[in-house]
Amino acid sequence: MNPTVEDRVPVLVVGGSLVGLSASLFLGRLGVRHLLVEKHSDTSHHPRGRGNNVRTMELFRVAGAEDRIREAASVLADNHGILQARSLTGDEQEWLFKEIDPGGGLARISPSGWCLCSQNDLEPVLVQCARELGGDLRFSTELVSFEQDGQGVTAVLKSRETGAHSTVRADYLIAADGPRSPVRERLGIGQTGPGALFHNVSITFRAPGLAEVVGDRRFIACYLTNPEADGALLPVDNHRDWVFHAPWHPEDGETLEDFTDERCIDHIRRATGVPDLDVEITGKAPWHAAERVAERYGAGRVFLVGDSAHEMSPTGAFGSNTGIQDAHNLAWKLAAVLDGAAGPELLETYEAERQPVARETSARASARSAEHSHPGYVPAPGAGGGRQRGVLTVALGYCYPRGAVLDADPELPVVPEALRSTGEPGTRAPHMWLRDGDRRRSTLDLYESSFVLLTGSDGDMWRTAVKGAVQRFDVRLDCYLIGHEPDDDLAPEEGADWAEKHGTTPEGAVLVRPDGFVAWRAEGRVADPEAALREVFEGLLCRTPDLTT
Repeated sequence: MNPTVEDRVPVLVVGGSLVGLSASLFLGRLGVRHLLVEKHSDTSHHPRGRGNNVRTMELFRVAGAEDRIREAASVLADNHGILQARSLTGDEQEWLFKEIDPGGGLARISPSGWCLCSQNDLEPVLVQCARELGGDLRFSTELVSFEQDGQGVTAVLKSRETGAHSTVRADYLIAADGPRSPVRERLGIGQTGPGALFHNVSITFRAPGLAEVVGDRRFIACYLTNPEADGALLPVDNHRDWVFHAPWHPEDGETLEDFTDERCIDHIRRATGVPDLDVEITGKAPWHAAERVAERYGAGRVFLVGDSAHEMSPTGAFGSNTGIQDAHNLAWKLAAVLDGAAGPELLETYEAERQPVARETSARASARSAEHSHPGYVPAPGAGGGRQRGVLTVALGYCYPRGAVLDADPELPVVPEALRSTGEPGTRAPHMWLRDGDRRRSTLDLYESSFVLLTGSDGDMWRTAVKGAVQRFDVRLDCYLIGHEPDDDLAPEEGADWAEKHGTTPEGAVLVRPDGFVAWRAEGRVADPEAALREVFEGLLCRTPDLTT
């Protein structure tokens, strides 16, 4: 049923690709009623962006979607590394890196891992999960216009199937409507950064004989560097279906119509080094690599996420991951404000936290494209020189020196030189395995629907303080005592020291936000934990407590 002008929803999400669907999933997990509209009739059918980094998979793990995503991605589960070669049949071949997680060291710092899942496989999983949580997802529905006032946003929607218009009233609007975001344009928000970097045409094709040529080289992507036919080859099923990214130069007058089937087949044959390869072209889609970040991440009650807020070079798959993590950051803050636990000023920390991450990450994505000599990319002189710091540091180690955190070091680099996981305010909380009876849990599994206070030997005092904070602020807050005593809630595995891991003492405490970032830390015994938490939540939630409770 189309909404009428009387219909109201707390959050309207515009855009139903990876980031919008992730926003729907995260909002649903927090119990926030919402409507998502997407102008296309269905999810993506093109095997676009596929690299889901470890931080994104941690978020999907806590949201209950990780296992389904890995099942959808099973056909590429054994693909690792980036190969660079003049052709698939010649001797000039080099692995830029052969393993995503050499030595298996990632298991020490995360309960999750990387996942190679193409967008056309991932999006249907997100749709299913979001709808199971009650999400109202409407495809073939376009945002025509919107207006906002001090109390909410009024949006006019159009069914692309019937042409009927309808109006919906929302408290907040999330714009996940892509790099040419109409919402961003209507808000008059500009962008900064170098701008366009290069252009490619993504060609899907069938070539059963290519699997024999590739052999046991199970790569994520292969950069083929023949100067007369360069491009990037990506497997879809390691057997019949493949994708080839061919450089496209519209600045030289080249049009999409120039990419005929015959031209594409010839290009693929020359690039792979197999002149008689049987190739059937099944689709073509242009894409544009750029480095841009929005000057603001929203205005009033409208917020930008994903490509509407930032564009990045595809090398390293930073763009979609950064967007999904945008949505996660914004979702818990919207839930807190809609619940009445937080003041609306909390939403201002979304830009303060996520915009610097996008700036740093987009610059590193461009530098990595230069380092890998991505086909079609000719960097400006001096850009991207030298080896870049590890992808894991960028993906997992980013920090929030400012925002909804207390006592964070303002000089903390947004992306550090090396990965740190020491429980500092403004950083992702450390992972460690805990026992809850017979159940094994990561500390990261605790963080989603509430703030979480971890503590040890002064647990009774902290538990009393937590009860007081919940009563005074009506905030979602859980407390876990970690140790091996009968009254403790969770026990560290293998003799691990939770306090040392989190940079505190057994008498101290660590407060972690719903998104798994450390909000505040007491590094030792606190004389009055209740007063301490009262001051902490006044700062974090941007409101004073109801002193009548």
